[in-house]
Amino acid sequence: MHLARFQRVSLGHFPTPLERLDRLTRRLDGPEIHVKRDDCTGLATGGNKTRKLEYLVAEAIAQGADTLVTQGATQSNHVRQTAAAARRHGMACHALLERRVVNMGAPYETGGNVLLDDLLGCQYEFRDSGIDMNAAAREFGERLRAEGRKPYVIPGGGSNALGALGYAACAAEFVAQADAQGLRFDAIVHATGSTGTQAGLVAGLHAMNAPIEVIGISVRANRETQVSNVHRLACATLELLGVGGTLPRERVRVYDEYVGAGYGQPTASMVEAVRMLAQEEGLLLDPVYSGKGMAGMIGLVRAGVLRAGQRIAFLHTGGASALFSYEQTFRDDQ
Repeated sequence: MHLARFQRVSLGHFPTPLERLDRLTRRLDGPEIHVKRDDCTGLATGGNKTRKLEYLVAEAIAQGADTLVTQGATQSNHVRQTAAAARRHGMACHALLERRVVNMGAPYETGGNVLLDDLLGCQYEFRDSGIDMNAAAREFGERLRAEGRKPYVIPGGGSNALGALGYAACAAEFVAQADAQGLRFDAIVHATGSTGTQAGLVAGLHAMNAPIEVIGISVRANRETQVSNVHRLACATLELLGVGGTLPRERVRVYDEYVGAGYGQPTASMVEAVRMLAQEEGLLLDPVYSGKGMAGMIGLVRAGVLRAGQRIAFLHTGGASALFSYEQTFRDDQ
């Protein structure tokens, strides 16, 4: 893939660890389970968006931007990491926060990631759910431009072809780690939302001809919508990489049975997964993404889709800071 062709700034701590989860493997009595610790990327408590931002911020700097503009849900991990990346490079950050979750009480809009946004000096405005948030962010960027600023607008989740290069790079990093440890993996499982992580992994593994399945556990969209969106972005990423040929749609696997009532809405399986990983492995997941992603992986093991004799990696996308905005969810479960 020769990713050095693309401009990139250093924001994270790479490679992130690849660790075996012995206690979880024994408890589930299925495949051998490992975790790729992208919660350890290091930027303002870490998370998967850091990889994407290394490419996006490099382009922003090349264009002479003085402000990063983006959007996300109220407890957005992406907004928090974007604000931190902006500060690291002397830029301001403006964000639009979508009220996708409205039933978690007033602290939901002040604690967790929102508190970190405040500490990072991110200027944010709330928007009601249901609008085209990327379009709203572009319009906000134009407003700043009219005021004399030099904005660079980043889509939600950093999920465009340039941002997805971060997870094409992660695919190469993962394969190198597996090779160095003499480990053959059958699949990578992770939470899939704005699609950039899954699309980048699929594109990167396809470009390397690495026969590792990527299984996305949707946190918002239904299966068909998510498969289409991931496939479209993976194809665009491969085009950016200059990789020829056709990416079969079948390379994109998504399960949507773990969304529950909607994005950010707690589920019993998410609560079980968060507690299980905390108490079995001392590993903190988040309630919106990695908690539901892990719930999906556990469910697939119990259903026999992922089975003994296989070796599976769970990609931890970070976000544990959002746990503090879901305190009552875990209190009620006790």
